[in-house]
Amino acid sequence: MDREEVAGNTGSRGSTRAVAYVRMSTDPQQFSIENQLAEIRRYAEVRGFEIVRVYEDAGRSGLTLGGREGLTRLMADVASGSADFQAILAYDISRWGRFQDADESAHYEFLCSRAGIQVHYCAEQFDNDGTTSSVLLKAVKRVMAREHSRELSVKVFAGQCRLVERGFRQGGMAGFGLRRLLVDEAGVPKGELVIGQRKSFQTDRVILVPGSDEEVRTVRRMYRMFVEDGRGEAEIAATLNHEGVRTDLGHPWTRGTVHQVLTNEKYVGNNVFNRRSFKLKQRRVANAPGMWVRAKHAFQPLVDEIWFERARAIVQARSRRYDDAQLLDLLRGLLQAQGALSGLAIDERAELPSSSVYRRRFGSLLRAYTLIGYEPEHDYRYVEVNRTLRRMHPETVAMVMEGIRRVGGSAERDPVSDLLTVNGEFTASVVIARCRETSAGSLRWRIRLDTVLAPDITVAIRMDAGNATVLDHYLLPGVDMTNPRLRLAERNGLSLDAYRFETLDTFFALCARAPFEDAA
Repeated sequence: MDREEVAGNTGSRGSTRAVAYVRMSTDPQQFSIENQLAEIRRYAEVRGFEIVRVYEDAGRSGLTLGGREGLTRLMADVASGSADFQAILAYDISRWGRFQDADESAHYEFLCSRAGIQVHYCAEQFDNDGTTSSVLLKAVKRVMAREHSRELSVKVFAGQCRLVERGFRQGGMAGFGLRRLLVDEAGVPKGELVIGQRKSFQTDRVILVPGSDEEVRTVRRMYRMFVEDGRGEAEIAATLNHEGVRTDLGHPWTRGTVHQVLTNEKYVGNNVFNRRSFKLKQRRVANAPGMWVRAKHAFQPLVDEIWFERARAIVQARSRRYDDAQLLDLLRGLLQAQGALSGLAIDERAELPSSSVYRRRFGSLLRAYTLIGYEPEHDYRYVEVNRTLRRMHPETVAMVMEGIRRVGGSAERDPVSDLLTVNGEFTASVVIARCRETSAGSLRWRIRLDTVLAPDITVAIRMDAGNATVLDHYLLPGVDMTNPRLRLAERNGLSLDAYRFETLDTFFALCARAPFEDAA
């Protein structure tokens, strides 16, 4: 978020116009936003800069550009060619970013230099003047910033592992039939955390406890249906949906959500961590079981371990390791039986591995189809996905309205169009963009803007590759959107990424400000 410098403006008439960039993640207090600004202002006063604006990323990691709204907006202003400043002042190289590729940090600085805008690092012991010594020192400092992040990541991971071994939960929702209980360091209960709540003190811990009696009975019933009655996950999901039972998020059950209940060790009280890694904001990977961190009997179990092991044995026997040839043979058999293939058709067959297995093994479903000589006219997965997203839309609109009201704003929904009127000042439309896979295996999103209702802001929510969870958000001002349809790729230019946000906090903050003209 950027802000105009009003009080404490530095420089005099005729000074070089500059902007400040400040960032803070979870570093020690000496790097707080205000401390950075104080050092930047001292630097500006000595060097004759007039600070006209501050771009700020509070609580953001410096590992990537993603989620750093302040730096993204700053780079967009630089790239526009109409920036009203000639210099950028940052506290030091690490505040500019701890990019894991040092060339990425240099790249953003180069874009500024090419636009005639120089970046100054106010707390560094050298001038960023292009001399050989400054170039060498910058390279060393960038590598040091990268290594600091790596060392910190190792220490944080080791600390998380120790807490897991002591029986404390590390992140993630509780899941159906379970609740997150907040306890102090000694294990004394402090209260239940509902969905969306987090602990407020660093010394607090979280454990899992059984949920309502009805949910616990439902979990145990699911195991009985699977183990004793021989009913598959899809059949169990259909039964629960027919009875009106919903997941912990209020959604209908699917084969996948039932499978998760039947295979997750937390239901027998085990605390398991590091099944997936997303270290240093790099590519998310699934770890081999040998890398998992496990504490047995950490929580009160919902099902007996014997039932869990019997369910695990059924799943393992059904989904034993197939080589590529066997996977393709199974796919050919399904094609011969049904005459067509789709991700939904694969997932509905209990004797086949899931469609995600084919995507991981062959890169995409389309490539697997090609290897067996199948060219689909259509992939009908989108029918079920669209149906799910349509059900999700009213809940999402309600969530956005609740977020606006939580920060002190007001939101009224038109019952016909779903258009929101915020603070009586501006209108907002909420759209959910389905993720699509191209023939080359790339991901794409299409966002349709409502040109008839012409909202002032469109809140575009992008789904992830599986269309199961939210990936990120785009806040698209109507005055900037001239095309009724917007196509997004996995990576987009700065002109588009300036509107990208990982959460809706920025939108809610906008809604908390009034009148709307002041927030625009």
